[in-house]
Amino acid sequence: MNLIWRILYRSYRIATWMQHWAERRYTTAGKAAVVGLCAAALFGANVDSTVGYQGFMFLFFVLLVAFLCSRVFRARFAIERALPRFGTAGQPLHYRVNVANLTREVQSDLALIEDLADSRPAFAEWRDFQLADGKQLRSLRLSRRRWSNSFKLATLKDAAVPPLAANGTAEAKCEMVPLRRGVLRFEGATLARPDPLGLFRAFVSVRAPQTVLVLPKRYPLPRLALPGTQEYQEGGVALAASVGQSDEFVSLRDYRRGDPQRHIHWRSWAKTGMPIVKEFEDEFFVRHALVLDTFAPHPRSDIFEEAVSVAASFACTIITQESLLDLLFVGTQAFCFTAGRSLARGDQMLEILASAQACADQPFTKLETLVLDHAKSVSGVVCVLLAWDAERRSFVRKLQALGVPVMVLIIVPAGEGAATDALLMRDGPEKFVTLELGKIEEGLARLT
Repeated sequence: MNLIWRILYRSYRIATWMQHWAERRYTTAGKAAVVGLCAAALFGANVDSTVGYQGFMFLFFVLLVAFLCSRVFRARFAIERALPRFGTAGQPLHYRVNVANLTREVQSDLALIEDLADSRPAFAEWRDFQLADGKQLRSLRLSRRRWSNSFKLATLKDAAVPPLAANGTAEAKCEMVPLRRGVLRFEGATLARPDPLGLFRAFVSVRAPQTVLVLPKRYPLPRLALPGTQEYQEGGVALAASVGQSDEFVSLRDYRRGDPQRHIHWRSWAKTGMPIVKEFEDEFFVRHALVLDTFAPHPRSDIFEEAVSVAASFACTIITQESLLDLLFVGTQAFCFTAGRSLARGDQMLEILASAQACADQPFTKLETLVLDHAKSVSGVVCVLLAWDAERRSFVRKLQALGVPVMVLIIVPAGEGAATDALLMRDGPEKFVTLELGKIEEGLARLT
């Protein structure tokens, strides 16, 4: 059985390499010529009853001449990208590339093709992905999406390069669409020029490693009335930073070791000769916890990716309101990140979510412990869950027992929303919504 999987994996590697090579090397006319060559080979096998073999020989020699002509391209180039700091999954990424001609000849009819790092997985990850996707050994058929595109990181467009004078430079406008969040790695770029027949492209590769962080896809949210009210927050002004009642103080007192220098009352120090600090009243402000369920069945689960996108949408919305936000999830360990006034910014929270990974080797109770220990310091909890099973129901009930207002969003496969809604009507929290794959934006629009 393992041997069959390895044969399939090797076939996958070969097929994706051939597809990648052909898409880059052949022009549109060249692809048409290859299709014609295959058709002529099919219908011209019997030379006695058809003249299709003549078309085959003609196309074969035309393609051979085009290939040989492409071997004489010997130019040298250098490139420099001006990449933005971030991209967003599913959104076009525009940037500019300066191309330098390092030869004494004019170079024209060039196109720039980006070379991304190989995103194809190792054997174990590929096999686990196929098994988790319902792949059966007795059926050796894989859909085109599952065969070649599941691990694709971005769709690329060739960028036209203006004619380059001898030792000159020009600027190319590039565009790509990142398909997945995370770090997008560039290994270099390829300058392509078609042969005189316009069928086959000659390549010159330039090494230029670089990276850009792709943030999760976000959905628009209506204005939300999130659960919870202002609560006392341990940490005072240093944490609140003018949220709630943080700008009023009670009195002056002697300096104590550990007091921040910005609270020193300099005039009183000058009069008394002893350090005096301002003492502020207790801080009351809204602080929410955003809980992301990372316990997905496999790392590339569509449900998990949508959960990250929903969490990113809430992170952007909550941080823009007058409150703090704690993001809690489990990866290689338990994580808690706080964003809001004077703390992390919204884009930093999105950077964290861009790198979040599914966690399949730890128990759900680890997330439950993290959240329950943190619940006493928050005004309300927003949970983004991947299922509504016994463990997650118990977790939500424990939060309710602590008196913490809870909003629960459950990501489910397409077509399972009605069944999940029935369960939630029976034992769900006060505020919940089921989000089906393919209808996430419509589901979020129902929130109030």
